[in-house]
Amino acid sequence: MLKLMKYLKPYRLPITIVVILMFVQGIANLYLPTLMSDIVNKGIAVGNNAKILLTGVYMLLVTAFGALCSIGASYLSAKASMGFGRDLRERLFSRVESFSLHEFDKIGTPSLITRTTNDVTQVQMAVMMLMRMFLMAPIMGIGGVIMAVSEDRNLSLILVVIVPIVAAIISILMKFALPLFKAMQSKIDRINLVLREGLTGIRVIRAFDRVKDENARFDAANMDLTRTAIKVNKIMAVTFPLMMLIMNLTMIFVMWFGAFRVEAGMTEVGSLMAFIQYATQILLSLVMVSFMFVMLPRASASAVRINEVLSIVPEIKDAERPRKSDGQKGYIEFKNVTFSYPGAGEPAVTDISFHASPGEVTAVIGGTGSGKSTMVNLIPRFYDPDSGSILVDGIDIREMAQEDLRGRMGFVPQRAVLFNGTIAENIRYGKEDADDAEVAHAAETAQATEFIMAMKDGFDSPIAQGGTNVSGGQKQRIAIARALVRKPEIYIFDDTFSSLDFKTDAALRSALRKEIAASTVIIVAQRVNTVMDADRIIVLDDGRIVGMGKHKELLSSCGVYREIVSSQLPEEALA
Repeated sequence: MLKLMKYLKPYRLPITIVVILMFVQGIANLYLPTLMSDIVNKGIAVGNNAKILLTGVYMLLVTAFGALCSIGASYLSAKASMGFGRDLRERLFSRVESFSLHEFDKIGTPSLITRTTNDVTQVQMAVMMLMRMFLMAPIMGIGGVIMAVSEDRNLSLILVVIVPIVAAIISILMKFALPLFKAMQSKIDRINLVLREGLTGIRVIRAFDRVKDENARFDAANMDLTRTAIKVNKIMAVTFPLMMLIMNLTMIFVMWFGAFRVEAGMTEVGSLMAFIQYATQILLSLVMVSFMFVMLPRASASAVRINEVLSIVPEIKDAERPRKSDGQKGYIEFKNVTFSYPGAGEPAVTDISFHASPGEVTAVIGGTGSGKSTMVNLIPRFYDPDSGSILVDGIDIREMAQEDLRGRMGFVPQRAVLFNGTIAENIRYGKEDADDAEVAHAAETAQATEFIMAMKDGFDSPIAQGGTNVSGGQKQRIAIARALVRKPEIYIFDDTFSSLDFKTDAALRSALRKEIAASTVIIVAQRVNTVMDADRIIVLDDGRIVGMGKHKELLSSCGVYREIVSSQLPEEALA
């Protein structure tokens, strides 16, 4: 948790003020029993009403001043801790956004969500408690011991016995609680995973009538967390009653032995009452410490998980001195590129070499698992190749700034992703400052205008989270419009046309030809109809290029391509 304290640097001023206010409040709290002792010993004992009134006014003023300090400290500590939580979430999100897809897979989306929300909240609350209790507890504890000894040394021997007992009890409780707190966070991850899968896969769950099974799966994860939480709470539930029992027993011993000392004339009643107050403050400070030990183990476990994310160095990062192209636009070249997914036994693509230029359409086709999507995912640098190089505009993509590289591309993924908002906002995701005319033109080219205008609010029609209120083909066309509105140098369509009917597919490709004539286009497709008019067709099989050329050339020279064509088109097409 100490590693995260560096993110509190922007809040040094409010934290410093909190320290001062806590110190002043502690001094005020320690001064009150002394004033009470004066009232009893020097006022009531001698019948000095003026002394009683004057001291009473002092006590009210000190109490009011202490209350103001407490209010100020509460406000500033809350402001600093909430700001710390906000900054920490922002840093986590920024770091996660810089991860490669491999790092996403390594930690897992559910765990990343939990770490950014629940774990940050735990640390944030601990920081606020630390600023209040961690500062107040030593002041009250140490100051109380000093003042108690000054009032009556002999009675202070009771505290010498009690304080180590309390410290030992807290240590034992925390020894059992800490592992359980760590386990709780991983079990929250599990619930997040099951819940997320249940919500995103609701159509599949209902289609296969597995609602009861999913309920049972969630109940199992939920009960696992519940059992662990109950164990923790049983341990923690012992803490407060035990502390109160010890505190009350201490008060009994103090009053018992103090009464004998008053009777013997060895101490005064006022001093005994002040001693009781100091003893109470000392024990309350230990209760504060016990509260902190309840919260700190869980916050510590959360801090470790947050540090795991922040300490990951992204595999894909910009070069120290990124290069920029010297005027070339839209040129792509693969040079003997080989890439393997982490942990895979065989490369996903092997020795890939080709080039694509502006004004050309390069199509990639092959069987399932042949490496088509993997190959195009290397161009925006979602992964780095194991060997070989990929050049965009004559520069190795590893030497370019990622923002510059991806700013040159309009990428439409295999699985269209839409965001919560309107249709126009989703299209403008490709170009934030696009005007209405640009948005409408992009939608028209993507063959999306008809279904958009059929909706109640047209381009202002809302899109649900994940685009669940539009069909698969409609999602794809909006995603294509999002890429088109950007007007990039390079277009990458990763199996984008598979969810479109043949008529829409043909109309879309015809419109695209005019729109993207000056750009480099790479199309990954399963349909032969989609790729047969391309300037260059790359045929992949088992991660290797087994054929490259135009449709007619490949029919005669590439057996794999001929098999794909024969499985989709009639014999006349082969002739």
